[in-house]
Amino acid sequence: MNLTGVGYTLPAVIAVYLAEWAVLHTGLFRRPAYWLTMLIVLGFQIPVDGWLTKLNAPIVVYNPDHILGLRFPWDIPVEDFMFGFSLVTAALLGWERTRQRQTGAER
Repeated sequence: MNLTGVGYTLPAVIAVYLAEWAVLHTGLFRRPAYWLTMLIVLGFQIPVDGWLTKLNAPIVVYNPDHILGLRFPWDIPVEDFMFGFSLVTAALLGWERTRQRQTGAER
């Protein structure tokens, strides 16, 4: 499968959101605490990713065939944000599902 322009990012995003909507049903996306968490992640992700992916001295170099080429802010590929949010969301979904099972609070 050739995923030119979306690389690993689109499958990761789709998998996480489908897991919530089709299987887990934790209600995580309806909670203000989730969106606050995403803002906190963003606040740390911008300086770290900006440093790692800066085009004048990159530490991380992406294959241009596997990213869209959109970089914002600074030199951060937009895929980094989507993938990072997917990873954090997957962890939160797992924790929330486990908590709900332990307390009998399944929705």
